[in-house]
Order: sequence, then C-alpha cells, then structure tokens
Amino acid sequence: MPRAADDQGAEGRGVEAHGVEARGVEDHAKGRIISDAPLSRPVPVALRYDPGFQPATVRFVFPGDIEWSFPRTLLETGLRAPARRGDIGVWPCGRVQTVVEFHTDDGVAVVQFDTTALLRFLKHTYAVGAPMSAR
Repeated sequence: MPRAADDQGAEGRGVEAHGVEARGVEDHAKGRIISDAPLSRPVPVALRYDPGFQPATVRFVFPGDIEWSFPRTLLETGLRAPARRGDIGVWPCGRVQTVVEFHTDDGVAVVQFDTTALLRFLKHTYAVGAPMSAR
C-alpha cells in the first residue's frame, strides 16, 4: 500500500455529471500505514468527493491509483465511534487520530490519519453538496 503527502485544503473543481455542473472536492492528507514493522510508513492520500456523480460517497485515492469508495456516513460515524461497512472500518484512535482499515483478499491495510484532516474534508464536502438528509 502507498506513501506520504502534506495536509492541504480543498480544491473546488468543476465536475460535469449528468449534464449538471457540480463542484467536487479534492483534499490531500498524510496517512501513516500501520504494520508490525517498528516504524510506520507515510502515504499521500487524495480525499475526493463528487456530489454530481455519487453524492453519498467519498473516495480515498492512494499512489498507484488504488482507490477505495465508501459512504460518507461511514467516515462521519467512524470519527466518533468504531464503524464498519463491508471491507472498510473506521474508528477514532485517541483524541486526535482516526484509523481507516481496508480489507482485501491479500490482507488488511491499516492507515492512520489526523482527525482534523478528515473533519476538514467532510466540512468541504458539505460546503459543495447538500447534506444527505436533505436529498
């Protein structure tokens, strides 16, 4: 699994979807791959949201075009309490970290993020798209 990047703000970009111009979000966060090794490995992760295509879904994109899509509500819930849906689990790790766990047939990748980066991303997603309850 992937390596590291800086935590930066959102880049609103126009996304053409179903004939409607919608603004998408792409934030960048630094994750750390957690393993049995003595040191964790940093990994850059693009956090993407496209309300014109899948308004209930967020995407985490790792180097090598490894992409995981999952419900935005899973990320929201997992910031407060352990949550799991399918191959993805999210849970708080202490007061300032959040862990996202990705399961494949080859094993499990455990990636730790600063919670503030994920909260900022969620805030950006709601700034460009209506909350799910309003849809």
